Amino acid sequence: MSPIDYLQFVLAPQILNGLTLGVAVVLVALGLTIIFGMLDVINMSHGEFYAVGAYAALALGAAGVGFWFLLVLVPILMIPLGMAAERLLIRPVFDSKDRHVTTLLVTFGLGLVVEDVLKVIFGANTQRPPTPIPGATEWFGILVPNYRLFLLAVGAAIIGGVAYVVYRTRLGAMVRAAAFDRHMAASLGVPVSVVYAGTFAFGVALAGLAGVLLAPIYSVFPTMGRDFILLAFSVVIVGGMGSIWGCVFAGLLLTQVQALASLAISPIWTDPIVFGTMVVFLMVRPQGLFGRLGHA
Repeated sequence: MSPIDYLQFVLAPQILNGLTLGVAVVLVALGLTIIFGMLDVINMSHGEFYAVGAYAALALGAAGVGFWFLLVLVPILMIPLGMAAERLLIRPVFDSKDRHVTTLLVTFGLGLVVEDVLKVIFGANTQRPPTPIPGATEWFGILVPNYRLFLLAVGAAIIGGVAYVVYRTRLGAMVRAAAFDRHMAASLGVPVSVVYAGTFAFGVALAGLAGVLLAPIYSVFPTMGRDFILLAFSVVIVGGMGSIWGCVFAGLLLTQVQALASLAISPIWTDPIVFGTMVVFLMVRPQGLFGRLGHA
């Protein structure tokens, strides 16, 4: 095979697959980086919220609700679920001495409960909703599924929208102020408890939206959150806690490492390489690529 053919028929499709996976991981990690980085809460149930969003889309789609309406409806339905989780589980232990350990254990337990509930309601079998945008488009001799192109476009729009809200709006300023020093923010009139609940719910809604978007590609099953949550945590850590652009850059970088490594070695070794890359980054820059030392 000539170098040009190798580039066109082997390397380019793999890079495209890595890009699609990168956008998928970033969509899952966006809510995680907001909750983990800005509220300083280790939400181990984030993957299960992603699964709940996918199952909600599957159930509502079977009831006749259109895909385009699901993109709006499912995140809205996830908001009260997120607010209830924050109010009933996170807030009572938020001021505990070992907050990180406590919130980790509480959300880990919540994730186990949600996973079992999904198994009881929907069963353990894998299901896949129909692709809402069928067909494929040829790009430079490569057939690319139209839905994957749609995912790339929508993913970029969501990332840009979230970054705008966090960095360019008054609401985002209140969230960042409450994350930096909640007592000072409260003294300036910021309703910290409402901001915390809303931020947690926003992260959960993003996880649900990711579930709707990714279900036609990666299928739906009760343990689907585990497939993304470890990689999503790696993305948040490498990118820097609380950094939207760090999340994006790290997500695309790590998934490209995984995609290109699979060309040379067995796929079972690609995950260790990704996590090894994370370890190397943390040894060189412990705060992450776009993070800062001393982040609370």
